[in-house]
Amino acid sequence: MTTALRTTMKPPQAPPRREPGGGSRRAKAPAGPVRRLLDRLTPADRRVLRLYLLTRLGMWLVAYCTAWLFPADSNTRTPASWLSRWEQWDWVHYQHIAEHGYFGSFPGVVPASDNRVAFFPGFPLALRAVHAVVPDWTVAGLLISVVSGAVAVVALARIAGLGRPDGARAGQRAAAFLLLSPASVFLAAGYTESLFLACALPCWLAAKNREWPLAGLLGAAATTTRISGLFLAAAVAVEYLSSRDDPGRTRRPRTLLWCLLPALPAAAYTFYLYVETGDWMAWKHAQERGWHRDFHTPAEAFRHTWRNAFDHVQSTGYAWEFQLELAAMATGLLLLVLLLLRRRWPEAAYLALSLWALGTSYWYLSVPRATLLWWPLWIGLAHWSLRRAWVKEAYAGVVAPLAVVLAVTFTSGRWAG
Repeated sequence: MTTALRTTMKPPQAPPRREPGGGSRRAKAPAGPVRRLLDRLTPADRRVLRLYLLTRLGMWLVAYCTAWLFPADSNTRTPASWLSRWEQWDWVHYQHIAEHGYFGSFPGVVPASDNRVAFFPGFPLALRAVHAVVPDWTVAGLLISVVSGAVAVVALARIAGLGRPDGARAGQRAAAFLLLSPASVFLAAGYTESLFLACALPCWLAAKNREWPLAGLLGAAATTTRISGLFLAAAVAVEYLSSRDDPGRTRRPRTLLWCLLPALPAAAYTFYLYVETGDWMAWKHAQERGWHRDFHTPAEAFRHTWRNAFDHVQSTGYAWEFQLELAAMATGLLLLVLLLLRRRWPEAAYLALSLWALGTSYWYLSVPRATLLWWPLWIGLAHWSLRRAWVKEAYAGVVAPLAVVLAVTFTSGRWAG
C-alpha cells in the first residue's frame, strides 16, 4: 500500500521563486507609457508634484469663490459658472485663433482692432489639438496648463538641485517659490506661461547637461509659444560658448547651430504673416496697435508707468496694476545685477533681453506675468532660503499672499495687464 501511495501521489509543487524585492518571477505585463513615466520620477519629483497639485486645488478654490463673490449682476442669486472665471482677457484671443485661425472671420470681430497675429501659434495649435479630444475649449486650455505646469515644476526642481548635496530641498524650495509667486494664477489659466516653461525649462536642463540637440529642439518648441524663446536661444548659445567642463566637447559649428535652432519658428511665423499680409513687421505692428508696444527709451517707459501708477490719472484698479509693473521691473533689474556680479552670463543674457523688450515700450506691461519665466529668480531664492531661514518666512508672510490677491483680480475679470 505504501508503494501504491508513492506511485499515485503527485509530488508537492515548489512555490514560485521570489526575487529579492518580494516579487515572483512570473512574467509581468509590459508597463504602459504612463507607468513608465511615473517610474522615472524620483521621490523628490513626486514631492514637487504633490505641492503642485495642492496649489492647483487652492487656485481652483479661489476661482470658485470669486464666482460667488463677484457675479455679473450683484443682485443675482445664481453665481457665475466656474469655467467662466478662466475665460478672461488673452484667453479669448487664443480660443479665436484655435477656432478660426489668424485671418478667419467670426461674429463680433472688428477688423481695425483684430490683433490676433500678435500671439505666437504654439498655444493655439496645442489648444486645437486637445480640443479634438476635449470638446469644451476652456477645459482643453486648462488641461494644457495643468499638464504643462507639472512638467515645468519638475524641470525647475531638477535645475535648482544640479550640483548640490541638498539638491532635493533646493528643488522643492524653487518650485514652492514659483507656485506661490504673485502672478502664479497665470500658470493655472489657459495662458502660454505653463506651456512655455514646459519647453523652456527642460531645454535649459538639457543645455546644463550638454545635450545640445535636445536643447535646440526644446528651445524651438518654446519659441513657437512666445517671443521669449529667442531670449532662451541666446542664453543657450552663451552657455555653449562659455562651457568649459564638457570633456571631449569640440566647438564645431554644427553644435552651435543646434543652439540657434529656436530662431527658426520665429522666422517661419514672420514669413507666414508676410505671405498673408505683405508686411514683414506684422507681428510688431499688431503689438503696437493693441498694447502700445512701440519703441520708447527706458527713461520714457519708466516715466509713463510711474505717472499712471501714482499721478491719479487712472482709476485705482489700473493704477495699482501699474504699481505692480514697477515692482516687477525693479525685481528684474536687481536680479540682473546679481547675475552679473556672480558672472552667470547665460542667465544674465536671457534676463537682460527680457527686460529690454519689456522696458522699452510706451509703458511697462505684463512684467508681473514675465516674472514667472525668470527661472534664475526662483532658483536664487531657493538657494538663498537654504542659507537664511528668514527668507522663506518673509516670502510666505509678505509675498505669497499677493498670489491670492492677483488670483481674485484675474478670475473676477478685473485684471488688465
